[in-house]
Amino acid sequence: MKNSRVLLPVTLLVVLWFCCFENVAQGQSSARSMGDEDSGQPDLSSLRQKAQRGDAKAEYLLGSFYMTGVSQDYKEAARWYHEAAAQGLADAEFGLGYLYEQGKGVERDYRQAVAYYTAAAKQGHVTAANNLGSMYERGEGLGKNPGEAAHWYRAAANNGDVTAQCNLASLYFRGRGVARDYAQAAAWFKAAAELGYAPAQEDLAWMYYNGMGVKLDYSEAAKWVRRASEQGYARGQIDLGYLYEQGKGVPLDYVRAYMWYQLAVAGGDERGRARMKSLSRAMSQQQISEARDRAVQFPGSRTPGEGTGNSNANGSSFAERR
Repeated sequence: MKNSRVLLPVTLLVVLWFCCFENVAQGQSSARSMGDEDSGQPDLSSLRQKAQRGDAKAEYLLGSFYMTGVSQDYKEAARWYHEAAAQGLADAEFGLGYLYEQGKGVERDYRQAVAYYTAAAKQGHVTAANNLGSMYERGEGLGKNPGEAAHWYRAAANNGDVTAQCNLASLYFRGRGVARDYAQAAAWFKAAAELGYAPAQEDLAWMYYNGMGVKLDYSEAAKWVRRASEQGYARGQIDLGYLYEQGKGVPLDYVRAYMWYQLAVAGGDERGRARMKSLSRAMSQQQISEARDRAVQFPGSRTPGEGTGNSNANGSSFAERR
């Protein structure tokens, strides 16, 4: 259980990019309303004119186009985010914090990242609050402070940010910045899991599998890990395969176990290969063929080797965490 850089099953770089992309996408939608309604294309000339007149929202939207548009230009994105941030626009402060943290369009500067994340977080920007918490936890741009990390994670978690909910759960699990409390860890994992966040669903399943913070319940473990697996989450697929291989929380079923292992490999988790090899010794060739056919027919399935990689490939599975 790792955070959004170390604690969470998702690296902060990925989390930050997805969050930032989501904000930019919202900006693009708003910008389109300023453009040509017939073509549905944004009127960049009009947007630029408004930005040059000092319209903070236009400055932010223009920066967002440079952030993710066809003519991607991080320096221009930073320039316009600076203009909007100077007027106190929280989205721009967050975007600028991201650019400073990643060193995109500006020289990497963690102190500046912290400053802009803090400004946005104090205005209620939940993603900024989560990322600020992560910087406090890692001590980037300031000294490590797990207590402050917990404070900002909680601020975002209470507003429904699933990444922050997982990060806060991880602090409770490890007893960093807060008293160790497995029940609280499970509660926060569940909050994110119920919002459909696959890493949280898998972590909650692990809590049920081991009876930590919740009553040991293999059926609940299977329920939550299945939800993660059906979203294509490779780490969850490894664990669901293991449950079928052991008959824990689900009927003993080698065909389904092999299928989930194969899907995990296709999703980038190479640990599935060893599980498949071990399991194949107890299966007939007909069963193996059936499992492979089911994996190919699974919605969104890929051929092993075509996966994009799994950010949790170094995380342990149920089998490894017994």
